[in-house]
Amino acid sequence: MTETTRHAVRLTSLSPGAGCACKLPQSSLEQLMNGFGPMTPASGTDLLVGLPEGDDAAVLRLNDTQALILTTDFFTPIVDDPYDWGRIAAANALSDVYAMGGRPILALNLAAWPGDGLPIEMLTQVMKGAAAVAGSAGCAVVGGHTIADPVPKYGMAVLGMADPTRLLTIDQANVGDQLILTKPIGTGVVVTALKHDAADPAAVAEAVKSMTSLNAAASDVAVEAGARAATDVTGFGLLGHLRRMLTASGVAAEVDADRVPFLPDARELAGKGFVSGGTRANMDFLTRWVRIDPSLDDEVSVLLHDAQTSGGLLIAAPAPADDLMERLYRRGVPAVTVGRIVDGPAGRITVRADAES
Repeated sequence: MTETTRHAVRLTSLSPGAGCACKLPQSSLEQLMNGFGPMTPASGTDLLVGLPEGDDAAVLRLNDTQALILTTDFFTPIVDDPYDWGRIAAANALSDVYAMGGRPILALNLAAWPGDGLPIEMLTQVMKGAAAVAGSAGCAVVGGHTIADPVPKYGMAVLGMADPTRLLTIDQANVGDQLILTKPIGTGVVVTALKHDAADPAAVAEAVKSMTSLNAAASDVAVEAGARAATDVTGFGLLGHLRRMLTASGVAAEVDADRVPFLPDARELAGKGFVSGGTRANMDFLTRWVRIDPSLDDEVSVLLHDAQTSGGLLIAAPAPADDLMERLYRRGVPAVTVGRIVDGPAGRITVRADAES
């Protein structure tokens, strides 16, 4: 792609919400699901995880040692470079398979593209970026589907495999488990600042590096170490995805805000007001579940709700999790223990300003 083509259109200017921040808020999704009425759980059948569980992906048992994982994800432009957008979108879509303890094997492209106004060569670059990341995961991209749409969108449908006896699900967190986060947060404020042409290129580069990093090693280690509960942190933010895990597991949690890692410049950008609509929706929705220490800085509170794209895994592991943490470090995963599962009302989260308070 020529430099003229690359810079002729800023992709982020075409998107009302960047990346996972473009998705429907949790309140709307819960209203949507409630509209289906009571649903029979998948337990007792070969469908191990389905619609009633509300997990990161569906899981179908094929036999005693193999289970099929199916998921999809797509979103509007999150960065201006089309190749990087494809890389981020692919890593994000594959992440749902890793969050279930599986490995991706096949993927299909999903693309919506303006019939006029954007060169098709840009979409080619998006798909090349996605194919590069999928290839690094050992996942073949075997086709896909496109439609004409005035707002560009891209993502993947992904098929994965797992051991049905060693799945990671959101409903297996237990009192006493430690909460381990495998990537820093703050992609939402960084890309929102980028959309307003106010982000430092170095901060954007670090965010892109994080968003294009696969959760493969974190997933492998979690399964090997015997963890049973995990989710990936995306559009609902750290606290939103934790709340889903707690509600499904019937437990509560404490989060130590001072232990949560942030991307470079994330705190400063949050303080300057570069907050996406998705993040604000998360903050509004979680008010009745989250109790935040009043001494906590406002920008940190924002980041705990920040709508992430291609975030890390949030793992609930039996304490002490020293072996799991050591294995993560050896695999180069920047994991941090950020809290713990406690007894309490299902879904309740208490955020402490520091670990000692």
